[in-house]
Amino acid sequence: MSQDEAEGTATADSTTEGNDQKNDPKQEETPDAQEQRQKAWAARRDLIEHAPSFVSSLVERDQYGVSGGYVQGNVIYQFGGSADATSGPASGPIPRAEIEALSAVFQSCPSFDEALGRLRTERVVVLSGGHATGRRSAAMMLLLRLGVERMRDLEPGTSPAALREHLEGAAGYVLCNLATSRSRPLRELHLRSMREQLERADGHLVITIEPSAALGDVPSVRWEPPPVEDMLRSHVTQSVGATAWLALRRLPPVQEFLDREHRPDEIARFARRLSALHHGETSEQELAAHGRADIAAQVTEWLTGEQPPLRDKAFLISLAVFDGASYAVTAELGDRLFALLQKTEDPHEPPRIPVFGSTRADRLQLARAQGHMGTEVTEWGAVAQFVAGFQNRDIPRALLHEVWNLHPSARPALVAWIEQLAGDGRPLVRTRAAAAAALLAAADLPSALALLIEPWADANSFGAWLNAANALTLAVLLKVPTVPQILHSWCTGENESRRWTAIRAYGLLGPVLHEEALQALLDVAGQQQWDDTEEEGEQEEALQLVDALELLLLAVEGPVLARLAEYVRDDHAVRDHALLAFLHACEQPEEDGDRPLVLGWYARATVQDATEEARHLATFWHTALNDRAHTSGALGVLRDWVRIADRDPATEAALTALLPAIATTPTDRQRIGHLLRTVRAADGGIPQASRRLQSAVSAP
Repeated sequence: MSQDEAEGTATADSTTEGNDQKNDPKQEETPDAQEQRQKAWAARRDLIEHAPSFVSSLVERDQYGVSGGYVQGNVIYQFGGSADATSGPASGPIPRAEIEALSAVFQSCPSFDEALGRLRTERVVVLSGGHATGRRSAAMMLLLRLGVERMRDLEPGTSPAALREHLEGAAGYVLCNLATSRSRPLRELHLRSMREQLERADGHLVITIEPSAALGDVPSVRWEPPPVEDMLRSHVTQSVGATAWLALRRLPPVQEFLDREHRPDEIARFARRLSALHHGETSEQELAAHGRADIAAQVTEWLTGEQPPLRDKAFLISLAVFDGASYAVTAELGDRLFALLQKTEDPHEPPRIPVFGSTRADRLQLARAQGHMGTEVTEWGAVAQFVAGFQNRDIPRALLHEVWNLHPSARPALVAWIEQLAGDGRPLVRTRAAAAAALLAAADLPSALALLIEPWADANSFGAWLNAANALTLAVLLKVPTVPQILHSWCTGENESRRWTAIRAYGLLGPVLHEEALQALLDVAGQQQWDDTEEEGEQEEALQLVDALELLLLAVEGPVLARLAEYVRDDHAVRDHALLAFLHACEQPEEDGDRPLVLGWYARATVQDATEEARHLATFWHTALNDRAHTSGALGVLRDWVRIADRDPATEAALTALLPAIATTPTDRQRIGHLLRTVRAADGGIPQASRRLQSAVSAP
């Protein structure tokens, strides 16, 4: 049986014997089923890339941490990865006036001092913190404290490997929001190369990243800005003097302002108001009104006032759902919501949408939002987008809660709109539909379940089931009470579509609660017997279990691998699911290439002396090769790895280490040796790597 046939046998609901499942256009499997199985790992990436910020718990690094800080000038940040910059300037000078203005008000803090010490000794430092928290300002002041007079901004899209070539001359360099990804992280090797160039040119470099950025083995300094009061005092004393600040500090509106967290630009604006008060240009009452303008009051004003008009109210709701995403998508779908709300408000008056109405700047100003050029990750790569989001990241949740709970007349239109989003062809839009359902569940779980999540889970569509799984996954991240119990109930219940939904959600939730998720999946797997002759629905559920276990393996790695290794050895009912999940995981490539993820995992385990993980990975391979149901599939994966090794030295090196660990018996050595002698490249020739690898499995 060919490799492709083996894969077809392992994944198809039904297929004609001897045909290639992947290439046969007349296969009996439904398109939805084929798509969901082939893209299980990709579906998790879509959720991470396109969901709001609270999805951070699904990835290894913390994505929280947005707090106060001083920002001078433009702040550049991105959503998702970025392609390498291939055109346009990669570097530009930072105006001296900007540096001097910042120096007059900048306040030091412990994280600044830590970064300064590291920059002084190592010439390059990485600052990790939330966007708009003053990281760029801190970067410039770090360079200034070292006596650097000439500073340059570097293009954020510059890849880690290409940074060295931009470090020319005795200057200070600032790179805000370096674009990284799982397959292209910033590594210590990159820093050593940059440090060598900086020492030669007598330069210094400060790199800022968001906490979610992919850092291989690179140390970073977590940027924690100074307290709000310190920053406010610095602004005010620079403008009106220390004596005036002491008097202004005692005012109730100032105390009220200092009792809350604020963005840096809000601190700067409030400082200007205090200066105006000191100079008699405004009143204390106006200042107090500004201090009391909290999020809830702003949301209530938007929704209940005669202004803004209904179309702009719909835009605000759409922005709450698509916060931080493409402005064009937000506006487009906001108009759809407006049409539905208008039908509720006046069924006899058709909605009138001016094609060339309000400007983008006006709408963002209304929403107290900000926009900038960023990037969006798509299946074709990173694309430039003008993205928009509320200045205060607490507004989206507050706005949706108030719409859902205090304006129930809007529910029918809102539900119909979210259902439209869930059926959209764009992954971003579908993911945000699930996120909106999760946020509404946090406001009123029974209603959100009854009106959105349960209908999705009960639909006859894999896409709808995935929407329900994503919504429940995000609801868990929002810590909505009882959702974990709902997942367990669905996973062990009799409803097939709800079991599918819960199984997928458990797979997605691996990094958050992998022990609970894994146990629930193992309980279900223990009740199944793997059998290719099962009914189509039963086999689909078994394959969905395999997908969920695969997601857990790739997302959590070591702990899940160790637990499954126990079942592979002792539990025949779970064994087939675990082995197939492992082989599926072995087929997954790294994000931006074809290097196998699992082979890279094995290479890391051997280098980092994680002998237990390396032993478990080898045991899985040995078991799969010697299990009649999986031998063909395992050999097919190894055959693909050999072909990849022929063009990738790192893959060949990892295979050279792995093959002796799995070829522990004469039978194993004979089987793998035969594979290496008979494998053929795409052009029909013998891969050169296979010749070199044969020595790794030769008999001792």
